[in-house]
Amino acid sequence: MKIGIIGSGNAGQTLGEALVKRGHVVKLGTRSPQKLDAWLNQVSDVRASVGSFDEAAAHGDIVFNATSGAGSLKALKAAGSHNLQGKILIDISLPLDFSNGILNLFVANTDSLGEQIQRAFPHVKVVKTMNTVSAALMVNPLSLAEGQHDLFISGNDVDARNEVIGYLKDWFGWESILDLGDLSSARSTEMLFSLLVRVHMTVGHSHFNFKVVR
Repeated sequence: MKIGIIGSGNAGQTLGEALVKRGHVVKLGTRSPQKLDAWLNQVSDVRASVGSFDEAAAHGDIVFNATSGAGSLKALKAAGSHNLQGKILIDISLPLDFSNGILNLFVANTDSLGEQIQRAFPHVKVVKTMNTVSAALMVNPLSLAEGQHDLFISGNDVDARNEVIGYLKDWFGWESILDLGDLSSARSTEMLFSLLVRVHMTVGHSHFNFKVVR
């Protein structure tokens, strides 16, 4: 499959490398292609490439939004609504605000970044997921507790959610994915970040996740 990734930070690079290793043709979209020379050398596979935001969006049959939350809408607009139209956009971003020196969420409770993206791109199938785990766990859930922990998924399009659930199981080995329903549920998973920060501070690392015991 051809996959475009908008964003070239740690999450985007980790996803890109994992997907290439699974045989997919991946293009990372970035404002500064030269900064990904090291990533290209590390991946060392002709199926990995780098381009602009619009090139990555046009390339992908499926597109990931792996940008920083504050820059998501701007980056996706640069990617071009015509390149995203009708496609599934897997949104893994978080609405993080560092402006006052304290880590906060710039949207919470009554809205979410996932919903803002969906309103800005009404003809795109936005699916929110993977925003509650570290990049390393995104692509290798079996590295923790033999995979016995949960991932959450939200989206207004039921078929798109089910399609992404299938991809997450097939691509990365996720075994338990809880479908929370429409995108309003992304408010909860985005706000979960506040708890994740505190857990990280307590245990001293990000290699953890939650399990819903039923």
